[in-house]
Amino acid sequence: MRVLTWNVHKGIGGLDRRYDPDRVVEVIRHHQPDVVMLQEIDEDVPRSRHHRQVDVLGAACGYDHRAFAPNVKLRRGHYGNATLSRYPIVHTVNVNLTLRPKKARGALITEVAVPVDEHRYSVHFANWHLGLSALERRWQAVQLVSAQAISHLNQRSRLVIAGDANDWSGAVGRWLVKRAGFTGASRIGLRRTPTWPAWRPVGALDAVYVRGPLHFRHHFTSRLKLAREASDHLPLIVDLELEPR
Repeated sequence: MRVLTWNVHKGIGGLDRRYDPDRVVEVIRHHQPDVVMLQEIDEDVPRSRHHRQVDVLGAACGYDHRAFAPNVKLRRGHYGNATLSRYPIVHTVNVNLTLRPKKARGALITEVAVPVDEHRYSVHFANWHLGLSALERRWQAVQLVSAQAISHLNQRSRLVIAGDANDWSGAVGRWLVKRAGFTGASRIGLRRTPTWPAWRPVGALDAVYVRGPLHFRHHFTSRLKLAREASDHLPLIVDLELEPR
């Protein structure tokens, strides 16, 4: 199972500041992920032609199963996180990670039924976009793993946390590994894979963490020229293997 996480910056290019969702579509199509976890997705916002981007991108890329959770309200429209899936999404909930008076944040939790041979395995995906301060991010990580949508899962439940953690120091990742039983599928600490800025990445702001019977085989960032133009972040791709409990 291939998972792609990407802060798409509302489909607005990081260098040319031009709105062009087709660039995002082409990059996603090229990498053929099974589950796509996107941050900064617009709905009814003038800058993105009032598109409901979860449907624009989902339809263009061929994902029939979609979930969207707005977090930031604008004068017209709002934006948040979206998850696209080749497989049925059987349950969705948005966890509020807003620490007032800071910017609204959230984590979109989706339970996906993944077919493997004659079986269907439940995999839970937490698609988050964290805050800009270290204290805020630590609080948000604690809030997420203690939220009912996550806390009711046991250590053998398949759980993926991914997205833009804004985690310059890697502190959030270390906490998830040491305190919450996760493994860094895109590495942790100073060895994390950089994704920002897209044209010359130095910051590992995006990451994927897994828990339960999931084995990560490979991870990489897109090397497509189009990916460096489509957003100010690079997409991060992880190949996972579902193991029996």
